[in-house]
Amino acid sequence: MAEPIIEINHANIYQGSNLILQDVNLVVNKGEFVYLVGKTGTGKSSLLKTLYGELPLTEGDSTVAGFSLRNMSWREVPYLRRNLGVVFQDFQLLTDRNVNDNLKFVLRATGWTDVKLMDEKIQDVLDKVGLKAKGFKMPFELSGGEQQRVDIARALLNSPKLILADEPTGNLDPETSDEIMNLLFHISRDFNTAIVMATHDYIVVQKFPARMIRTERGRVIDNATITIE
Repeated sequence: MAEPIIEINHANIYQGSNLILQDVNLVVNKGEFVYLVGKTGTGKSSLLKTLYGELPLTEGDSTVAGFSLRNMSWREVPYLRRNLGVVFQDFQLLTDRNVNDNLKFVLRATGWTDVKLMDEKIQDVLDKVGLKAKGFKMPFELSGGEQQRVDIARALLNSPKLILADEPTGNLDPETSDEIMNLLFHISRDFNTAIVMATHDYIVVQKFPARMIRTERGRVIDNATITIE
């Protein structure tokens, strides 16, 4: 039976005092892969930021990974984020430390203390993204695709049931984009992890088809289709 990991009911999403998306209703189930498409400025990033607690939800209801977003306090946000993975377009790796220490930084920040368990977890996630031998590399020693894999490994650290990916192939060449997409679909399928991926890349969407949600004119349209212009 389908089990929701994201449930949004009649939500209005704001950036400051500006209404960005109106009357959003959406369900994403565990293990589902969903694209979030739409032109720049139509609210994709605002929707993602609401889902991981960066933008407050003050109108309507939403539950993400078991947490109610409505009027969530800043004290609760770290607990929500421990249950999510977030993948960014620009990697956001710490440039002054190697891959292992980038991952260890995140584990410490989310409450891990046992050094042996942290080392085991880091090896586990690097193995999952095909970078087991790269833990001692500095970010500048890695290709763009490898840096994105580290970003995905970081998102997997706390075994999330939901990953939010914001343009994860945006800075990558087509061949590397395909590798990252295969990896994300593998994670979704094999670990029952829901993935919501914002993208402008309609070639990727055509090559790796999945359910689509589109932001358009202040609305969220479910099971959308796209036309390649």
